[in-house]
Amino acid sequence: MFLSRRVPVLPTPEEALPGRPSPAFQVPERHTVLGNPLLGPYPDGLEVADFGLGCFWGAERKFWQSPGVWTTLVGYQGGHTPNPTYEEACSGATGHTEAVRVVYDPAVVSYDQLLKLFWESHDPTQGFRQGNDVGTQYRSAIYTHSPAQAESAEASRAAYQKVLTGSGYGTITTEILPAEGRPFFPAEAYHQQYLDKNPGGYCGIGGTGVSCPVGVARADG
Repeated sequence: MFLSRRVPVLPTPEEALPGRPSPAFQVPERHTVLGNPLLGPYPDGLEVADFGLGCFWGAERKFWQSPGVWTTLVGYQGGHTPNPTYEEACSGATGHTEAVRVVYDPAVVSYDQLLKLFWESHDPTQGFRQGNDVGTQYRSAIYTHSPAQAESAEASRAAYQKVLTGSGYGTITTEILPAEGRPFFPAEAYHQQYLDKNPGGYCGIGGTGVSCPVGVARADG
């Protein structure tokens, strides 16, 4: 007799852990690779993008390696519990996904280019998992900070769905929602730039190998 694996389920606000009014830990002041502050306010002219694409250790490294990225930090977003801990987020009882906040210079790297990196760095068709990592905290997500970001995110999802379908993949499960009302809670200090501190550490990030067209859906529209 085979035992079935329990399917992860997002909690409702009423079911979620209560959390706390303030963080349970401090965040380091500066990025270990880029040298810039982790927390805002950020310099004028920079913009913020939030992405969830599986384990945030490897996801963060993908973005800090991109030209034009000023700083990155990892945290928890899209859930109900204020100021969660890693253990709480991993329990599935907060509703958060592991996310990366990317602060970037749009004069050097565009939001569309960051979206391309996002889509190509993971498999967005897997639901509440990414490879061997299973749980609601590993779901694919984009939390947008402006109508322009929302339009670009939706357009890129539609464009990427076409090429994924043509390559035999299923439906994209990525949630695209406004960041407003879905605060980003920074993760514990040891998670920040984890793979810089632990170069041989675990990284579960892996893409489909299918290239994402940038700006295709918007241009065709």
